[in-house]
Amino acid sequence: MTSVAVVGGGISGLAAARRLLLAGLDVTVLEQGPRWGGKLDRTLVEDLALDTGAESVLARRPEALALIEDLGLAGERVHPTAAKPQLLVGGRLHAMPPSLQGVPVDLDALADLLSPAALAFARTEPDRPGPPLAGDVGVGAHVEERFGAEVTDRLLEPLLGGVYAGRSRDLSFAAVMPDLFARARTGGSLLGHARSALRPSPGSPVFAGLVGGVSSLVRALVADLAGRGADLRTGTVVRGLSRVDRGWRLELVPGAATLDVDGVVLAAPAGPSGRLAVGLLAGAEALAAVPYASVAVVTLVVRGLDTERSGLLIPPGELPTVKALTHSSVKWAWVREQAERTWGPGVAVVRASVGRAGEAEVLQLPDEPLLDRTVAEVGTLPGWHGVQVLHRRLTRWGGALPQYRVGHRDLVADLRTQLAAVPGLALAGAALDGVGIAACLASADTAATKIIGDLGPGDHDRDRHDLSTAARRQESQR
Repeated sequence: MTSVAVVGGGISGLAAARRLLLAGLDVTVLEQGPRWGGKLDRTLVEDLALDTGAESVLARRPEALALIEDLGLAGERVHPTAAKPQLLVGGRLHAMPPSLQGVPVDLDALADLLSPAALAFARTEPDRPGPPLAGDVGVGAHVEERFGAEVTDRLLEPLLGGVYAGRSRDLSFAAVMPDLFARARTGGSLLGHARSALRPSPGSPVFAGLVGGVSSLVRALVADLAGRGADLRTGTVVRGLSRVDRGWRLELVPGAATLDVDGVVLAAPAGPSGRLAVGLLAGAEALAAVPYASVAVVTLVVRGLDTERSGLLIPPGELPTVKALTHSSVKWAWVREQAERTWGPGVAVVRASVGRAGEAEVLQLPDEPLLDRTVAEVGTLPGWHGVQVLHRRLTRWGGALPQYRVGHRDLVADLRTQLAAVPGLALAGAALDGVGIAACLASADTAATKIIGDLGPGDHDRDRHDLSTAARRQESQR
């Protein structure tokens, strides 16, 4: 039987493995850590399971919703409440102005957020010349050029910081906002382009989650793979990848074992995937050099917090280390119901996010001092006086989020061009096209499609593969 090794047991690797199994291939998944799921995980606070990584999926893309359906989890699918987040600026809470990922679409709504001089400059944006962009630029730098530094610092920075834990002036416009970049590169008003690109909301939710947390996807995927006969190995490091006569050889640790297969999907983070591909892909060293940001998530169960907002975004400089709060029991009805069932009325669950790119030192504290500092910072926020912390949990995510520097999309395009000339080898993961679950699943499907195209589906499953390909094509045309 045709065999494939998937290196990396995060959501991308697991999803790629499932697609390959459905095509009739023999699949081994190799994960160096002790558990599956990568950046999807949970913490248990008494009987309540809470996500400590991603807590939602994009509902306006098909990938994650289809996987939820396929794994029999559709009955657990939920959507956030209608609550909206706030911004902390100047020590005060502000309503979140309407924007496209932090690019303003209503200048009047910025009046309470900006200084008079900054607001006056932002209002000139539609009338100032907007030359075409010669190439990719830092999105924060471009927003600053068009609207002024305060718009970047107070609106764009906290929004992108929550997604990428990055610095907006260093993040690739083309990579983090590809649709808006395609419009903006033709020149003209960025405000006008953002308004045109802003999708109307005809009542369809933007995000979805699962009762019990989206980390449930991992457990369901692993059970599905095991049931389909996948060879699942945790605690296994791949230290070498080389071509052999009829495929590929992987050098494994512990021990001096090798694994010979017909195809390989590299679904680990950019560093290890790039290092394994050195000598195989011209862009491997550039892939290995993609920087990552480390973050921490502090889960708090509190009593006495009175808010109807789904969270708080915090620009750099407002607090020493905390960059955002998610009021989970306001955002998710199931969290509120289960928290009140466990601890009684008046209890809330809050997630505090700590750390940004270039600030690894803020995380270099032992667990208890880091928890103490985070709780102390949060306690200075409006509305937190007298709030009692009942439980606290710390989750560290070292090297969690890839930073898409200027030119990132060109790097990915070059890698895929190089991969086309290397049969039986593919890449997947958050380092490529997006850090969200849906984007990771799309990269997994792209990788699996390449492997199946290179090697062909398993002989006993060609008919099913042809049918599933036709179904996916039909779905993409809807």
